[in-house]
Amino acid sequence: MTEALQPVGFDIYQIDHEDANGQFEINYTYSEAMESADRFTFFRMAAGEIANDMGMICSFMPKPDPKRAGNGMHFHLSIASASSKNLFHDAGDPSGMGLSKMAYHFAAGLLAHGPALCAFAAPTVNSYKRLVVGNSLSGATWAPAFIAFGANNRSAMVRVPYGRLEFRLPDAGCNPYLVSAAIIAAGLDGIDRQLEIDHVCNENLYTLSLEEIAARGIKTLPQSLKEACDALEADPLFAEVLGNEIVGEFIRLKRMEWVEYSRHVSDWEVKRYIEFF
Repeated sequence: MTEALQPVGFDIYQIDHEDANGQFEINYTYSEAMESADRFTFFRMAAGEIANDMGMICSFMPKPDPKRAGNGMHFHLSIASASSKNLFHDAGDPSGMGLSKMAYHFAAGLLAHGPALCAFAAPTVNSYKRLVVGNSLSGATWAPAFIAFGANNRSAMVRVPYGRLEFRLPDAGCNPYLVSAAIIAAGLDGIDRQLEIDHVCNENLYTLSLEEIAARGIKTLPQSLKEACDALEADPLFAEVLGNEIVGEFIRLKRMEWVEYSRHVSDWEVKRYIEFF
C-alpha cells in the first residue's frame, strides 16, 4: 500500500496492525476537507485493486466479525486561519487539553447534533453492530456508543488528542463528502450559537453500566439505522445546510435499506426459534 500510494501524493506516516484479524490502521497527512475526502475515496479504491491483484479482498465493512473490533474512519479536525494558524489550539487552556474556546464550541455542536450525524457517519445496517456497547477479544470495541467528549478518551464520540478534535463516530463505509459537510455544519452551528460542553468525560465508558452513564447525563447514540434516520429527520440543521432534496432522498433510501433488512430472516433467528416454538 505504501509503495503504491506514496508516489501519487499520499504521505503515509503510519501503518500498523490493529485489533482484529487482518485489520490495519493507516494514517496519512491531513489536508483541507475536500481534498481529504478525495484522498479517502481514492485510497479505498486503490486498496481494493491492490488486494484484488494479490488474490485477496480488502473490505471497509463496518463490522465484518461480531467478536472483533469494527472498521472506523476517525476524522481529526481543526480550523486554520488564512495564515495556517490552528484556531483550535490554545496553550493556555486550563483543562490541559490545549483547546481554544472556538474548539469547545465546535465540539459542543458535534455533541448537540450527534444523533443526526449518526445517519451520515454510520450509514448502513451493519454500522450499528459496531456502535453497540460491548467487548471485543482485546477487551474494547474502540467504537463510541455514547455522545461524550473527553481528553484522550477513546470510548468517547469526540476525543481530544491535544489542540485538535478527533471525531470517532464515522465508520469506513461512510461517504466522506457527506460526513465532512455534516461535521462542518454541526461544528459551525456550535460556534454560531456559542454552545458549551456540559461534561468532560475522562472515564472509560466501556467499564460503566448504562445506569452509571445515564447518571452522568451522557446519552446513547442511535442503536439502529432506523433510529439514526429518525434523528436526522427531526434535526432541521442538515436540511437547511445540505438541502431538502439531498437529505430527504438520503433518508428515503436508508429507510428502504432498513425495511429490506427488517424483512430478512437471519440464520440467528432460525437457529434460535425454529425448534423453540
